[in-house]
Amino acid sequence: MKEMDILKIITKAGEAKNGYLQAIQEAKAGNYEACNEYVRNGNEAYAKAHRIHMEMVQQEAGGNRVELSILFTHAQDQLMNAEILKTLCDEFIDLYRRLEEMQA
Repeated sequence: MKEMDILKIITKAGEAKNGYLQAIQEAKAGNYEACNEYVRNGNEAYAKAHRIHMEMVQQEAGGNRVELSILFTHAQDQLMNAEILKTLCDEFIDLYRRLEEMQA
């Protein structure tokens, strides 16, 4: 397992989380075009982080033991948090759209 790969997971998961949080703020302001762009950016960053993580899982499944470290644990935590935030982001966007429809 390469430390640079772990740092990429952390970085991309952070970018994903930031994208999702920005998307929620844009939805709250009724800016759905910008909101959708932030979601797309978040999804792209999450996909990159997830791809690196899956490569590591596949290495281990192939018999190449992956060394666990605090840094790797942190990377997995950040990836999981990005995934949870994505789910919440989708829910918030839906709620803001419904609120807007009710107020119209």
